[in-house]
Amino acid sequence: MMLQFLLGTADTLMVSHISDDAVAVIGISSQLFAAVNILFMAAASGAGILVAQRLGAGKEAEGRLIGIIGAKLCLGLGAVLSVLLYFGAGPIARMLQLPAQLQPLGETYISIVGGGMVFMAAMAGLGTVVRNTGNTRGPMYVAIGMNIIHIGTNYVAIYGAFGIPPLGLEGVAFSTTFSRLVGALVMFMLFCSCFRQKIEWKDFRLFDRALFKETVKISWPLGVNMSSWCFTQLVIFALIAMIGSKELSARTYMNTMESFCFLIGYSIALAGQIRIAHLFGSGDYQAAYRCAYRVIWIGLIFVQANALLVYVFGEEAIRLFTSDPEIIGMGVSLLAINLLLQPAKMLNMALVNALTAVGDTRYVMIVGFFVMWSVAVGCSYYLAVYLGWGLHGIYAAMIADELLRGLLVLARWRAKKFMIPSTAGVKAGSTVYTS
Repeated sequence: MMLQFLLGTADTLMVSHISDDAVAVIGISSQLFAAVNILFMAAASGAGILVAQRLGAGKEAEGRLIGIIGAKLCLGLGAVLSVLLYFGAGPIARMLQLPAQLQPLGETYISIVGGGMVFMAAMAGLGTVVRNTGNTRGPMYVAIGMNIIHIGTNYVAIYGAFGIPPLGLEGVAFSTTFSRLVGALVMFMLFCSCFRQKIEWKDFRLFDRALFKETVKISWPLGVNMSSWCFTQLVIFALIAMIGSKELSARTYMNTMESFCFLIGYSIALAGQIRIAHLFGSGDYQAAYRCAYRVIWIGLIFVQANALLVYVFGEEAIRLFTSDPEIIGMGVSLLAINLLLQPAKMLNMALVNALTAVGDTRYVMIVGFFVMWSVAVGCSYYLAVYLGWGLHGIYAAMIADELLRGLLVLARWRAKKFMIPSTAGVKAGSTVYTS
């Protein structure tokens, strides 16, 4: 996860040598691409959970077929969205409320990177299935290779080399797309060999209506929940853009630094999700229940340690990105608030992933939709724009949002409803729990 994140960090750090405006474009465009990626992640996560449950129940043939169905679904969505983003880059850049001087840069970046969304879809769909079979090292090696390629091509694009003139932000966009293409091809090879029975080209014709419905049944609430998060982040970035371009740049830099805090926590939560899904599939509900609490405490230790490091060395880190004293001042003022934000995020991530592992995705969707739009967006507007608190108001709203959602999913997990079969019946490894 860290290595995949570094693809975006490399863009932010290296593009800061072009201009703060270019960084602002990448910041808000990244929120758009994250919103698009949720469609892939939703389909991939639903398939991945069912693969883990089937493997836990000893039904590898069904898990293999679910993996193929999930991969095809992600690739189909990716192809459609690549076309839409490539040809609709102009209207989308205007919709994001980019300042007028950033519109041309935004349109260029969105059309190139957005046109390669099919490669991001492949990484999401194929990588999720591979990880849920227990092979978490393979995707890590792919991420290492992608980073090497991306940083090398970024250098050529920004500074020029081998007779190629500097290409600016357009070159960075091509670099991002090319590295994802290479990563998708290698991930496809890992996917084909992740089950004992190798997946061949002819296997992509396979389809099972019942398994497809089961995948969609667990995926669509995940899609709504992920969409809510990503689109609320887009709205919040648009609110920041209304405040000013310097605030937008400061938030982009802080977002990059904060990611180092919660990435390891998210990875622990994701590993917990895979483990809980295996235990749930095997029928060991008590072990699945206890596993979630181990995830919380281990994650909190690492996340808070990273948040303290960012607090101590944050000013020096921000100076790596920009020399603008106003942007640096805004970033430094937010470092202490980040110490409150990260534990709330960890609680939420751990228990949302636990509920997802047992198929309780509808509850996660309902809580996420109402709290994110009412608290994260509503309070951000009220505090940051109406009261004029700026970025401090945005952060206060983010903390309230994460903490409230975390407490609500904690109450759901403690109720142990996933241990009680629904009216449809739950048989370990055969039917996912539905709330």
